[in-house]
Amino acid sequence: MSSLTPPKASNTLPLLLIIGYVWPEPNSSAAGSRMMQLISSFLARGYRINFASPADFSDHAVDLQALGVDVTAIELNNTSFDEFVAELQPQVVLFDRFMMEEQFAWRVSNNCPQAIRILNMEDLHSLRHARQQAIKAGGNSDDAELNTEMAHRELAAIFRSDLTLVISPFEYQLIHQHYQVPESQLLLLPFMLAEPTQPSSLPFEQRHHFVSIGNFRHAPNWDAVLQLRQLWPAIRRQCGDAELHIYGAYPPKKATQLHNSAIGFHIKGWAQDVTELMSNARVLLAPLRFGAGLKGKLLDAMCHGLPSVTTPIGAEGMTVAADWPGAVRSEDQAFIDEAVRLYQDRQAWQQAVAQIPAHLVPYQRSTLEQALFERIYGIDQDINGHRQQHFIGAMLQHHSLKSTQYMSQWIEAKNKLKSQP
Repeated sequence: MSSLTPPKASNTLPLLLIIGYVWPEPNSSAAGSRMMQLISSFLARGYRINFASPADFSDHAVDLQALGVDVTAIELNNTSFDEFVAELQPQVVLFDRFMMEEQFAWRVSNNCPQAIRILNMEDLHSLRHARQQAIKAGGNSDDAELNTEMAHRELAAIFRSDLTLVISPFEYQLIHQHYQVPESQLLLLPFMLAEPTQPSSLPFEQRHHFVSIGNFRHAPNWDAVLQLRQLWPAIRRQCGDAELHIYGAYPPKKATQLHNSAIGFHIKGWAQDVTELMSNARVLLAPLRFGAGLKGKLLDAMCHGLPSVTTPIGAEGMTVAADWPGAVRSEDQAFIDEAVRLYQDRQAWQQAVAQIPAHLVPYQRSTLEQALFERIYGIDQDINGHRQQHFIGAMLQHHSLKSTQYMSQWIEAKNKLKSQP
């Protein structure tokens, strides 16, 4: 029997250690929602979970202990983690983003060599960063340079991991075909929605105003707010007294200063109830010029029967055979025209809503969970054989990973010297 097949005795349930980049905040970001989906899935499969993070605690984070999850504060560049993980001896370790893999995977490998190491990407950070740099240089996202230092680091983490969870079909193909990562090390695992998903049925006439949402600390979202400030006057002129309500966690002063009720441009800040605001809005706007992964705001809109106008970057990885439930436009005037059309034309709005169910099919939790745990159990059956298939990962463990280990140990030794009288 696999050591990861949940036994009957609760005190011998398999243990998952999650090393989080931050403490999960599902009301602040799609990444927080994604992490909570993973936690829920592992709990449902009978795992004990310890969530550890070097980040500061947040008042907005989920109370994981109330869910039965143990929490541990850990330190970067400190052998205390070695003692912690050696005593814990988890069967599975999930690294939240490649930075955590860089910091802690070598320590996990040294102390728990048989633990399955899983990388949860969230998105392909190097792709998002490269696209942002291309925009700053005056180009567009298609000009992104894929051969960057960050890409080298991120792909090394992927190659070193036993399994990487890739959220976007576009990024899955990029990682497999362009960067040549074997599919045996990858699993396409988008957002997981509880079933059944029933979009809000509030009709066109009872919905009012435009809405946009996104964590203000996330660079693509802040850039989108600036784009909306430029696009909104033209939309407003054609839509009477329509308003644009912009929500998002951690609004900075530079964002709140954009608030202008005279033109219907409202910076609302934190969203207390996403269901309420999306169920009552008529159109969601997401003029994203760069980014990566899947856009949680667009999936949330679908789940609430809300058509959206976005860009090719926004819709990337989320399109299916059916038409987009709204519109996808890259040019400013076309974006404005579609926003106005959907807001004013009841038939066009209803046609967009009718496309939503087809777009929700890829996110059904039961199917995705089954694929995830089949892969984990399969690796567990012969983890040494699995690793022997992947020469590049073994090579990176032998050489490149040592550089991060030695740097960490150097920082630790330096910190100890500083602390001495």
